[in-house]
This record gives sequence, C-alpha cells and structure tokens, in this order.
Amino acid sequence: MSQNLDDLLEFHWMMDMLQTVDVGIVVLDKNFSVQVWNGFMESHSGLLPSEVREKSLFDLFPAIKKDWFMKKAKPVFELKTRAFMTWEQRPYLFKFPNYRPITGSESYMYQNITLSPLTSATGNVDYISMMIYDMTDVAVGKKQLEALQVSVSEAQELKRTL
Repeated sequence: MSQNLDDLLEFHWMMDMLQTVDVGIVVLDKNFSVQVWNGFMESHSGLLPSEVREKSLFDLFPAIKKDWFMKKAKPVFELKTRAFMTWEQRPYLFKFPNYRPITGSESYMYQNITLSPLTSATGNVDYISMMIYDMTDVAVGKKQLEALQVSVSEAQELKRTL
C-alpha cells in the first residue's frame, strides 16, 4: 500500500510541475487531437484544457498549415526522431500575444518548437509531445543587433565617401 501511495504522490508532483513549468507542453495523438494542454498553453491561449482535449489542433488553430505541420510530425511518429521549428524559420506556430514587459516592442511571442516521440511500452509511437519555448527576448535582441550592425556599416560607408 505504501508503494501505491508513494507512486500517487510522485505522479501528483510531476503533474504539478508540468502545469507550472514556463514552457508550453502539448501532447497530440496520431490524429493530431490534443491530449495534454499545460498551464503555459492555457495562460497564453486563453483556452482551458477541458476546451481543447480531444479536439483537432487544426480546428483549434486554423492558421497552422495542416500539410506543413503533418510533414514535420511524420518522422517523429514513424522514425521516432525529434523535429525542430525555430523562430528564425517561422516566428511562431501559435499566434500568442507578447506579454513580456521588457520586449513589449513585438506584438507576438516568438517561439521555438520541439516535437518529440512518446514511445509506449510496446515500442510504438502513438503520441508526440510538442514543447513551445518563448524566444521573444532572444529574437528582439538579435533584431536589435542586426539593426545596429546595419547602422554601423552605413556610417562607415558614409565616412569613406566624405
């Protein structure tokens, strides 16, 4: 009985951690129906887990290009490999407003996404996890650095012509 209680307590704190971590966590089945939707996703989307569970990701977020996303997810399901989407390739997957006070210059949250296979005890991949990282601070910093480099380059060119 003690082992069952320990297992239950461990499960409880693990679930609490998944809900409070500052990373979006979504679990999708092979039909791309949402199975898990953590607190980060709830907070940024305004959608409760009960509102998204068992619903198609593409119905919930029609702006996500279905063919493109399915192509990205296919090797995750079939080859059991990870797939990555960076903010430099595509600024965001979920068009969440930017709530960061320091980087308030951007309207939307820049995101990096990792798709990972969730292998069952039988070795099958029936689910994948999607982790959504807020990269807005990094993106804003890089954009500011690039703008500064252009300004310096233009100033150097102007100095040469004078």
